[in-house]
Amino acid sequence: MKFTTNIFLLLLVFAYSTAIAQVKFEAKVSKNTLGVNERLRIDFEMNQDGDNFVPPSFQDFTVVGGPNTSVSNYWSNGKRSFTKTYSYFLSPKKQGSFTVKQAQIEIDGQVYKTFPIIIKVTKAIEKPKDPNDPAYIASQKIHLVAEVSKTAPYLNESITVLYKLYVAPNIAANILGDKQTPQYEDFWNQNIEVRAFRPQNAKFKGEDYRYVILKKVVLYPQKTGKLKLEPYVINLNIDVPTSRYDIFGNRIVRKVQQSITSSTRIVNVKPLPEEGKPADFKGAVGDFNFSVTASKSSLDAGESLQAKVRVSGKGNLKLFELPKITVPSSLEVYEPEHKENVRTNLAGMQGEILDVYTIVPQYKGKYPLPEVSFSYFDPKAKSYKRLTSEQLVIDVVNGPSSVNTDTASNNTVNTNKQAVTTNSSTFSFIKTNATWISKKEQSFFLSNIFWLLFLLPFLLIPLAIFVRRNQEKRNADIVGNKRRKADRLAKKYLSDAKKALGKKEAFYIALEKAFHNYLKAKLHIETSDFNKEKIQSLLTERNVDLTVVSEFISILENCELARYTPITHVTMKNDYEKSVITIAAIDKKIR
Repeated sequence: MKFTTNIFLLLLVFAYSTAIAQVKFEAKVSKNTLGVNERLRIDFEMNQDGDNFVPPSFQDFTVVGGPNTSVSNYWSNGKRSFTKTYSYFLSPKKQGSFTVKQAQIEIDGQVYKTFPIIIKVTKAIEKPKDPNDPAYIASQKIHLVAEVSKTAPYLNESITVLYKLYVAPNIAANILGDKQTPQYEDFWNQNIEVRAFRPQNAKFKGEDYRYVILKKVVLYPQKTGKLKLEPYVINLNIDVPTSRYDIFGNRIVRKVQQSITSSTRIVNVKPLPEEGKPADFKGAVGDFNFSVTASKSSLDAGESLQAKVRVSGKGNLKLFELPKITVPSSLEVYEPEHKENVRTNLAGMQGEILDVYTIVPQYKGKYPLPEVSFSYFDPKAKSYKRLTSEQLVIDVVNGPSSVNTDTASNNTVNTNKQAVTTNSSTFSFIKTNATWISKKEQSFFLSNIFWLLFLLPFLLIPLAIFVRRNQEKRNADIVGNKRRKADRLAKKYLSDAKKALGKKEAFYIALEKAFHNYLKAKLHIETSDFNKEKIQSLLTERNVDLTVVSEFISILENCELARYTPITHVTMKNDYEKSVITIAAIDKKIR
């Protein structure tokens, strides 16, 4: 009996081992080498049903289809055959050699993993010209064109890029989203919002087409030489008519998903001429007006006035420094407050920038503010121009007098003074014996404290110079100031969101603004460049955990959906708490 039991146990262990050995879970690809403009199919296939399937990240590919699940289950000659497959269709993001990492599945409590697969992506492959192939028809009937307003601008001269999608009349196309957005690394750039796609008729290569403007960008080149504009790539869902007809005589239309790429454009940026360049040139390029004005021309000592240095017009207003004003030493002047009122459209930056100085006179008198010059390069005239402000005179009517003030006043006002004659007895009433000085005063005079107080102002001068230079450097850091401002706004709007808990619309608008300004400060991108794919890519590049990135994206999606769906107070509170935790987690990775 014992022997029989042992045999039974051995057979049971053998059967279990055989069953385990027969489990198969493997990855199969349609091809191991493909062009950057081709697609790849990958199947994760198992011969027993499983749970908790986890696919690879596909970080080097765009998932254009899937996961599609198929199950095959049949009996043949008394034997059961089972196959379950998860299929994905992938489009490579760039050329190179990439690894599709392991997928995993849980079958009967055991975790199984596939082997990694290496995929080689080569340059674009010319597809065969099959007139009956819908993909080929789509590639010949749809074109994404980048139109550049100037291909040979000067340094810091504005240019405009319009991305137009041309579609043949018998083709229907729907935009699925951006696949690759240009970064414009050597340009200051500003996206112009496209509020709606308005189809227009036009000729393209001599044929009738319809087109829409997908993207508008204003660029200011920051380097000279040949600069490359990266291609813009979008994904489309295209309805292509085939050569087949249905039973009613209607042409059968086939849907095709396809990536359309604009051509790479080269912009040859010319340097500004050295001939005639003013010594005080700060990099302003455009057509400008210049003025220096004062809020008051007459005031009392101790009162304040504002002097405004203003440049207005059209050009690279945000990309240069304003000239400084100089004032007499008897006037106390504070660091200027920089203000901008600039709008950007297809014509470039337009508006005004100004520095506002607060000036406080200490003594009465008349103080001239010297002329201030501003020079800029006019690309239309191809020459430098100089504008000079008028001299201003500040008249301080009431207040204490000083020797310096009287001297300054003598420059503009003639006064008649009578010479004073003295004799030897004029000051005879003053005793020359200093015994009237008290012992306490003698102990302070020439003491350590006396010398410390005497030298302290001289010791503070280098510190004041250091602080002022740091402040000037900080004010000149345009990009840094924008980031700091965006960071402050993010905190402000996050606080506003907390106050608006319970008010759905106000809460999610404030939360969305907080996220946008936070991303401006941390990822250095403009609001008009935001899309979830780009945000996810940038955060991943900064080594932010994928779970944190997913949480961040999900909260952004909640902000979008909340406008159209009912939301409870509890949901809003949860979204706020998640936002605080997620931002804190991202802050640990991005400094």
